[in-house]
Amino acid sequence: MIPFSILDLAPVTEGSDAGHAFRNTLDLAQLAERLGYRRYWLAEHHNMPGIASAATAVLIGHVAGGTSAIRVGAGGVMLPNHAPLQVAEQFGTLASLYPGRIDLGLGRAPGTDQPTAKALRRYFDSADAFPHDVVELLGYFEPVVPGQQVRAVPGAGIEVPVWLLGSSLFSAKLSAQLGLPFAFASHFAPDAMDEALALYRRDFRPSTRLQQPYAMLGINVVAADSDAEARCLFTTQQQSFINLRRGRPGLIPPPIDDIESYWTPPEKLMVERALACAVVGAANTVQDGIEAFIARHRPDELLITANVFEHAARRYSFEIAATVRERLAASNLHAS
Repeated sequence: MIPFSILDLAPVTEGSDAGHAFRNTLDLAQLAERLGYRRYWLAEHHNMPGIASAATAVLIGHVAGGTSAIRVGAGGVMLPNHAPLQVAEQFGTLASLYPGRIDLGLGRAPGTDQPTAKALRRYFDSADAFPHDVVELLGYFEPVVPGQQVRAVPGAGIEVPVWLLGSSLFSAKLSAQLGLPFAFASHFAPDAMDEALALYRRDFRPSTRLQQPYAMLGINVVAADSDAEARCLFTTQQQSFINLRRGRPGLIPPPIDDIESYWTPPEKLMVERALACAVVGAANTVQDGIEAFIARHRPDELLITANVFEHAARRYSFEIAATVRERLAASNLHAS
């Protein structure tokens, strides 16, 4: 059975604050470790009141320090916001503190709106320099060579797996060219998933970092004791998408009983398209949905996210997903 991993945005719910979100993040990571999830990734976003993972490297250190075995990483660091040398130093530091446990996923979007993107860096530019910045960053993790004037300290000579993230063909193509693992953001932008996967697998060039293509797909999984309860929990994420599209991002809202009264028909179509890669329901429903998703797309790994309002319900959702993983593993074993 393929590995399951978790993507967390450190959600700040209504009536809560960032400190509470960080405690929940660590608690969920500790649970994920006990449940056998492979990775726990955190994503960089800015100027969004409901997402507290802006200082991604700092939060990765917090989670890695509170766990002992699970891989912890960025899903991802938005490289246009940062100097490659600084990213190499940050993740070289993390990998020195927690050897063999740190991942670095890189994205080329700013992870925010244009005014905030300009505020994040002294010289605002487009993401056109992303391929060059990725190559520069990879170079900082290589052993130092004679005459090298700039080195990452720490970072040089330290093994940090680097992934490229994307929701289009651009990063799929670049991942293939550089021989890097690839994570597709199908949990919120699935339109190009099949084409991107096919391109990545077809054009992959082996590298010293990776010999065979390795693709991870994002998927929303919201699980509960009944399909109806899970669908209600899922309205939190649906509302968040609508609020963002309306230009009113805020704290993560509680679920509602009637989502149809909240969105307009065009908004409904937009949300259903964006969240098409979602499995919502009780354990059996989730098992059927995940099994079908894997059978269709053949990912090497799943990156599961669940934007659930109540922390206890969110924990329970990931517990059910882990049970589903074990069921599918047993089923595959018996089938073979």
